[in-house]
Parts: sequence; C-alpha cells; structure tokens
Amino acid sequence: MDLHDSTAYTRRDFLWTSLALASAAASVPAFVSNSARGMTLANGTLSSLAGVPQDRVLVVVQLGGGNDGLNTVIPFGEDEYYRRRPSLGIREAEVGRLSGRGTDGLGLHPALDPIRELYDDGLAGIVQGVGYPNPNRSHFKSMDIWHTADTSGTGEGWLGRYMDSQCCGFGKGESGTADSNAGGQADDASSPAIAIGREAPLAMQGREQKPVAFETPDLFRWTGEDIHSTLSDPYAQVTRQGVREDVAPESNAAFLMKTALDAQISSEQIRQAVARRPEVQYPRNGLGRDLAMIASMIKAGLPTRVYYASTGGYDTHAGQGGANGQHANLLRQFAQAMNAFQRDLKSQGNDSRVLTVTFSEFGRRVGQNASGGTDHGTAAPMFLFGPMVQPGIHSKHPSLKDLDNGDLKFNTDFRSVYATVLEDWLKADSREVLESRYRTLRLLKQA
Repeated sequence: MDLHDSTAYTRRDFLWTSLALASAAASVPAFVSNSARGMTLANGTLSSLAGVPQDRVLVVVQLGGGNDGLNTVIPFGEDEYYRRRPSLGIREAEVGRLSGRGTDGLGLHPALDPIRELYDDGLAGIVQGVGYPNPNRSHFKSMDIWHTADTSGTGEGWLGRYMDSQCCGFGKGESGTADSNAGGQADDASSPAIAIGREAPLAMQGREQKPVAFETPDLFRWTGEDIHSTLSDPYAQVTRQGVREDVAPESNAAFLMKTALDAQISSEQIRQAVARRPEVQYPRNGLGRDLAMIASMIKAGLPTRVYYASTGGYDTHAGQGGANGQHANLLRQFAQAMNAFQRDLKSQGNDSRVLTVTFSEFGRRVGQNASGGTDHGTAAPMFLFGPMVQPGIHSKHPSLKDLDNGDLKFNTDFRSVYATVLEDWLKADSREVLESRYRTLRLLKQA
C-alpha cells in the first residue's frame, strides 16, 4: 500500500492498520496501540454539539465480582434477613443508621462509615434493588449486559455510544450533516474517555471513539528509547516537528504523523497531571490510587468528560464474614477511597462538576451458603456521589419474602439510572445512546 495514496483506505481504516503495525515496531507511544482510535487531548474542546455542558464530568466505579447488596445496605429491621443469614447478618447494634424518608429499618455496613459521612452531608444517594429482567448469573455475561446496556450483552458500550453521540454525532460533524472526512468523524471531536486499568472496559468502546487506558503514569509514555537509544531521534522528528511539508495534508502518512503527535502530547499532559500531589491523603489501596489519579487529571483541567475505575474481589462465595472479614475489608477500601475522592474534589473546587456512579454486575443470593459466603444473585444497590445528587434512599428495598427462586426481585432497571445520568447530568439524548426509551428517576437535583 502506498502511504501517500489517500484513497487506498479510509482514514478510519488506515488508523487501525497503521497503528497495529506501528505498535509491533515500537515506533509510536505504547499507549497508542491500546487506544488507537482515541481522540487527541491536545484539542482542548469538549464538544462540537450545541447544548452539551462542557464542564461536567462523569466518573464510573465498577465493583467487580458481584457485590453483596444485602450486607451493603442492610435491612436490619426484617427478621427474615437474620433468619437467612444466621452468621453473616450484621447485628443491629453494628449497623450504621441512615436518616431520612424511607430509611426505617435500613442501614449501612459498619465498614461503610466513610460513605455514611458523605450520606449525612447530603452528598450520596442510594438506589435500591437495581437489576434487569431475566438476570444472568455469569460474571462475564452480566458484566457485558451492564456495559452495553443491552440484555443480549452485545454491541458497543453505553459510554462509548455516548461519546460517539456527543463528540462525533454518530457520523455527523459540527453542522449536523455528514462530515466530508472518510469515516464520518468530526475533526474537532472531544478528547477520549480515560479508564484506569490494563484494558479499557467494554462500556467505553464506541464505534468511533475509543478510550485511553493505562495502569500507572510511568507506563503511559513513549518506550521505544528503552529498547534502543537510536529510536529516540526518529520518533522526535515525527512528534516534535509535526507533519512534514512534503507530505500531502490529507494523505494517510500525514494522518499517521498527526496521530503520533497527538498521542505524545496526550501522554505528556496526562503524566504531568497525575504527577501533581493530591489535595488530601488517599488510602493506600488500588481504588484509592486510581481515584487519586482521576482527581489529579480533573484538577489539571484535562478536557475529559468520562473517567472509569474498577476494583475487584467481590465474588465472596466463601469466608465472606459479617462485620469483619473479606467483604468488610473490600467495603472499607471502597468507602475510604470514595470519601477521599469527594474531599479532594471539594478542596479543588471541582466537586460540583463531578458526578460519581458505582455499580456491580449483580448482587448475591438472600441466604448464606454452607461455606460461610453467598452465591451469585440478582438485584443490588447503586451509589451516586456529589453535591448534585438528590441525597437519600431511592426506590424500595426488595422484599426478602417475595423471592424469585431464592433471589431478590429487582424493582429498578439499571438502564433507568443510565438514562437519568445521560439526560439530567450529561444532557444527552438517552434514547439515542441506549437505543430504547427508559424512564428517568429523580436522582439529581434540578439545575
């Protein structure tokens, strides 16, 4: 293929092909091969579409493994809870009491005291009984369902579709008409979403937009010179000097050079942002580290609209423990990290800009098992954090007596939570993004 032949491939196809080859040759930054179609952070614009709030940020936190919702938001006022969980049930005296309407007989696991502090300060909302019809108890399938917002678990991710819609207009440019560029992608599209982790989650994979993903800022850099010093100068010529004058502006070669330049600038921006000291002390756990990096990027003013962090270990089939033990440790790490994140954002003056939403792929069964743990179940609570959240308990706690073969019956479709976030926070058309209409909930304060 002639790199100067702009008709050989579309710009979109060429990016896939050229970056696959480039990553194998270690001639572009390592992260480009992981986020080949991520858009540049150097642009500085958040959206070309009118009416989209350009200063609002969404942070999604995934609790992987299937968090035990019944030992997270605890129905201590129901005898059935203790009957079905004789050793795992949290004693009433240890439960963190909640105040407000609909909280009678409900409280939080004692390890969640840092979350209860946010709740008491009006910075947390809890949506109970969240799930979907005909639940799937496979970790992988259920996670795919949550990530795609489709019970088939197929297609692009819901956040990826959002990024496509708001930043690329599903193949439309700024004027709302089809872009003249091959592939239909607007040149002034938003910066990519950022995931902290080895791989970007399916939720963030769109048709056009692809997220940036990295584990640590030390890995988020050009690594060719580590292989051999002679690779430094050729790479610098591409990324420091821009597109050569003798290269046609619309050619595939020019596109690859621009992509490498954008990648280098993005890498430097993110590493500089993460290097800043947080405003508060974070707990020394994985989620604390990840949220500290996200807070630093927000503080640095990166024009990223969506961040994603995940933490695992919630598949507590055995030795789960009650007020202490495995599950308590996981909840404590989550609560401490989230409390620090909110305090950091407030110290920055950015708390009103950032909505945080947490989820897990499913809950656990109502009754404990013979191994001192809980097996895969269905409905579980979601948490929302930030001063824009309507604080308190939302929806009713599922019945512990009216069960579906030993499982809780969900009363809130998770896609209604997504629709609310899209409509009321990100000001997006949830029907276009979710590809169906779901009712919105009163989870956020009205602006």
